[in-house]
Amino acid sequence: MKIQGDPGMTTLLSAAQMRAIETEAIATGAVSGLTLMQRAGQGVVDAVLARWPDLATAPGQVLVLCGPGNNGGDGFVIARLLHDLGWRVEVCLLGDPARMPPDARRMYDRWSEAGPTRRFGEWAEGASGEAPALIVDALFGTGLARRLSDDVMTVLSGVANMRGRSERAIPVVAVDMPSGLCADSGRSLGATLRCDLTVIFHRAKRGHYLAEGPSFCGEVGIVDIGLAQEEPTSEQAVGLVEPPDSSLLGKSNGHKFDHGHAWLLSGGVGRGGAVRLAARAALRAGAGLVTVGCPLAALAEDAARLDAIMLHPVPDGASWADILDDRRVVSVCVGPGLGTTSRESDLVRATLTAPARTRPGGSEPEPLAVCLDADALTLIAQDPALMKLLHAGCVLTPHGGEFARLFPDLADKLSGPATTGPAYSKVDAVRDAAKRAGCTILLKGPDTVIADQTGACAIHSAQYHDAAPWLATAGSGDVLAGIVTGLLARGFSTIEAAKVGAWLHAACARRFGPGLIAEDLAEQLPKVFRDLGL
Repeated sequence: MKIQGDPGMTTLLSAAQMRAIETEAIATGAVSGLTLMQRAGQGVVDAVLARWPDLATAPGQVLVLCGPGNNGGDGFVIARLLHDLGWRVEVCLLGDPARMPPDARRMYDRWSEAGPTRRFGEWAEGASGEAPALIVDALFGTGLARRLSDDVMTVLSGVANMRGRSERAIPVVAVDMPSGLCADSGRSLGATLRCDLTVIFHRAKRGHYLAEGPSFCGEVGIVDIGLAQEEPTSEQAVGLVEPPDSSLLGKSNGHKFDHGHAWLLSGGVGRGGAVRLAARAALRAGAGLVTVGCPLAALAEDAARLDAIMLHPVPDGASWADILDDRRVVSVCVGPGLGTTSRESDLVRATLTAPARTRPGGSEPEPLAVCLDADALTLIAQDPALMKLLHAGCVLTPHGGEFARLFPDLADKLSGPATTGPAYSKVDAVRDAAKRAGCTILLKGPDTVIADQTGACAIHSAQYHDAAPWLATAGSGDVLAGIVTGLLARGFSTIEAAKVGAWLHAACARRFGPGLIAEDLAEQLPKVFRDLGL
């Protein structure tokens, strides 16, 4: 079993992609449905006993909740295997065995030779007696396409209440996906039973990492059930952001301009803290030069706080446009601490209409690489003319509120109640927004989603064993914008700068740990680089 965080767990599947893989394997004769079901059940039992080894030496009572489909068939395999290991097994079935799929019905029949099966209604009427030592949720898995019915939610609530009243911890294990959780979006379709372990078959699904998925899944582990590892087509693929290739982050001999000149635009007096955070991050990320452009009145304040970072007065949009005629300006960050007056609107407009230039490692002129964050996003949301100027060289880094201002219809769709599966997901929303805007969008959160205008998409998950909760601090987003800007200066593509930037950002937070404030983040980059082998 591979625990979350293993570099081998890369591509995330939708429920439809998983069904297609299973169907193809069975149709070609590579494996039978019964064999897949037996392997899945065995994988769950092995994972449970590996996670709680004391249960292997002292079998107790287990409650197995089986659904009407193939996930329920997996549950009957688990029940039979645990029974053979000496467990006292109580099985509750939702639905009529006669209407189950053939393979699941076969597993029901095999279980029936070992023990009885109760119906959901019977259990809900008040099962009593010994509290189980383990609960297995094999109701729906990835196959749920509608909200849970009231009777199912009643039973799940009863199980949760029984668990809460118990004097000892009762672990809950989900088979592939906690029941009531949409496998594609991670949104709740009535989920009420939070699990301690979710055992995933073949590959993780998007819902394990999006929205409410991690809070319901507990720990996650993946087991191999013998399916071929075909990759989805590129336009369908959604992957987890992995640690970056250290060779891409290192530096060879060369001039500072070989690693790009990054500019960051600042607001007025008293507003420079955010851009100074971003500027230090851009420099630490490896940009060859970094310059902060600010109003003349703010020069002294910024100069008192910056040394290796250069300063230049930028009083208005016209002067900024003149600076951008220098093709050695490779990337620009606009937004942190910027302000939202007419001056700042002119700065955004001049940035988005700057001449093309050749970036480090490139051979053809490309649009100016721009990271837009914070106040720049507010200005774009307020002015449709600015939205129309976005281009393929842009990376937008909104949080949820900024995304809602930029794309209110998509945000409403994402926040609306989920009634059927697959529910509209964060992946869907960011892909739709990136296509509409014609650029790369990084929508921040523990489940950061990154997509570009071509449909390429990835999830950076700062959850499970990779959680970085200390990033919830003022200014951390400014640092992320700076890291992305520095990588853009070095010649990274927009989507790669966003993915690598998100990974480095979270790695810095984990490297520092409790007590982190935004000023600490960029200072962790050298340590993270060394951890990567630089």
